[in-house]
Amino acid sequence: MSERLADAPKVRDTILAAAAAARGVPGADPRALAHSWLFTGPPGSGRSNAALAFAAALVCTNTEEIGCGRCEGCRHALAGNHTDVVRVVPDKLSISVEGMRGVVAQAARLPTVAKHRVVIIDNADRLTTEAADALLKTVEEPPEHTVIILCAPSTGPEDISQTLRSRCRHIYIPVPSEAEVVRVLMEEEGASEEHARLAAATSLRHIGRARKMVTSPEAQRRRAAAIQLAEHVFFGARAFQAAGALVKAVNKEAIDAYAEADAAEVAKLEAAIGRGARGKGVGRATEDSAPEVKRLEEDQKKRGTRRKRDMFDLVLVDLAGVYRDALVLQSQAGVPLTHPDFEGLSAEIAQRVSQEGLVECLDAVGQCRERLGQNVMPAVAFNGMLGRIRLACGVR
Repeated sequence: MSERLADAPKVRDTILAAAAAARGVPGADPRALAHSWLFTGPPGSGRSNAALAFAAALVCTNTEEIGCGRCEGCRHALAGNHTDVVRVVPDKLSISVEGMRGVVAQAARLPTVAKHRVVIIDNADRLTTEAADALLKTVEEPPEHTVIILCAPSTGPEDISQTLRSRCRHIYIPVPSEAEVVRVLMEEEGASEEHARLAAATSLRHIGRARKMVTSPEAQRRRAAAIQLAEHVFFGARAFQAAGALVKAVNKEAIDAYAEADAAEVAKLEAAIGRGARGKGVGRATEDSAPEVKRLEEDQKKRGTRRKRDMFDLVLVDLAGVYRDALVLQSQAGVPLTHPDFEGLSAEIAQRVSQEGLVECLDAVGQCRERLGQNVMPAVAFNGMLGRIRLACGVR
């Protein structure tokens, strides 16, 4: 626990105080334990890691050290296979009321081996109004043995229902320092210090993205392709051709990365409903199960849309970093660059484009991100962005 939250001492102390109260440690303040929590913070700040650390502290079996990270309870909780730690990780655009009713049922169950059952809901900002309402009573009056932790990727809790917010104890999780991200990448991913420092900088200290940067060649290629769009802008139609290729590559990567898992999910459902079997009544059973197959196909389509949107957003964050670096160099601000390995490109852009033009470039990238969130076709959104950037850079 201490190592995982070394960069956030206030968070660590709050969590340990709550765990001590849950365990009934003599002298512990019983008011430190709330049964409903809201963890917020910027993307990549480690909200989920903090929530898992809290869960581990609550189910820790070490009698000498709360949240030791070494006992069976801690190890299972941190690995995601503790029977009393339920983690909801949404992979669709929203969390439905049907899914949340299942979570409410899980929260009501008695713990099996620990004193508490912990329910963690990642990306709780995706709760639909109906899903938030379904969760509200449990958050208002949680079972004595249950602790609920909502995690939301925002710098404040405004994305969460006001009613839910008011029933939770709020903890803000700050972005980790570069040194902490480097430590995690070197110790947990085996990255070299050079690669770890570059990943920490280019990911804006987003731990999840930084991990991808040192483990995934696809993520590294996608980042390079995004950054190079800023260079292609100065060479006629090349930027639009490169953007088209990048859009196709991202679409393909999003599909291929989950094709095997999606196919296995379909096969499992077909086996459950008897598709491919023979005998009396099979045809009718297959016909009756058609809505289930259609529902699964719709769910997979929604998950695929979410994956593509997330990947395109990362592409645009990388592209924005180039123009941010150009502004830094132009103004001689003396702050670290987002893409230090592409400093030459940023310096060239800083010489060719005015400060107003660079701000316009950043605005164009931001508008593209918004349009993708409004379901504008990626190719259309990217072409519109590149058109604005060309004008801002004085390219005719």
